[in-house]
Amino acid sequence: MNFQQLRYVRETVRRRLNLTEAARALHTSQPGVSKQIRELEDELGVQIFERHGRRFVALTPPGRELIGVIERVLLEAENLKRVGENYAARDSGRLTIATTHTQARYALPQVVAAFRERFPKVRLSLQQGHPPAVARWVISGEADIGIATESLDHFDELIAMPGYQWTHTVVVPPGHPLARQRSISLEAIAQHPIITYSNEFAGRNHIDTAFEAKGLSIDVVLTAIDSDVIKTYVELGLGVGIIASVAYDEIRDRGLKRFDASHLFPINTTRVAIRKGTFLRDFTYAFIESFAPELTTERVNAALAEGKPLKG
Repeated sequence: MNFQQLRYVRETVRRRLNLTEAARALHTSQPGVSKQIRELEDELGVQIFERHGRRFVALTPPGRELIGVIERVLLEAENLKRVGENYAARDSGRLTIATTHTQARYALPQVVAAFRERFPKVRLSLQQGHPPAVARWVISGEADIGIATESLDHFDELIAMPGYQWTHTVVVPPGHPLARQRSISLEAIAQHPIITYSNEFAGRNHIDTAFEAKGLSIDVVLTAIDSDVIKTYVELGLGVGIIASVAYDEIRDRGLKRFDASHLFPINTTRVAIRKGTFLRDFTYAFIESFAPELTTERVNAALAEGKPLKG
């Protein structure tokens, strides 16, 4: 039994039993993956996967038990490496942040700049995707930290901690009928085409819920994952934009009229997620606290020890 065999099993499960994709992710051949898994099964005396011909079609009952053990063994092996690196090269290494476009574009630049100045030897990587992808990257170990508003507190494998709260903003071009109003209501917005986020992004569920609670139907003519894209089409006069308040820039967006919508839609919480049982490098704690000052090393460690998401 060796770590390579365990990694092959784990990657096969992660790739939904597709050996071709698992081999590609592991930079090896499909027969090599199959052979290593077979050798591990022979050593353990049980089948991990049910087979149909050469294809894997499901985990066997012992396989379902074993995959949990394999995940824990590999996580602890990774933790051993991190502990060594933390003391042998305290201020250098790699830190991968998985996040959404809005967070990467508007919430993180100053945090990243400050982090780079403090830890110039740490190679920082930003992976952008929708919230479920952010969660999966952290769970799989492809990212060290996840930052998003949705989904992160829905996974048992993660500790999701409140980072900061924000509200939505409504934007319209100067010539829009709503631009003449001093304040705005859901009823007024619902009379016009709407441009806002895709369903899995930036508090979209709060937007829909607010209109539904008032019994209002809305015409969402365009959705996007990118706040800048939404604002571009609002400027073209295609609809009323509903964006994250953090995504409005007083200077860059001076061509749009902005309405505070904090009284219209529920408050959103952006969360910071880490994988349960993970050993965090000192600079990882530093990044988290820089992003969310209330998430001190002590509080993060308490959350890890408790194994439950922090409320907020």
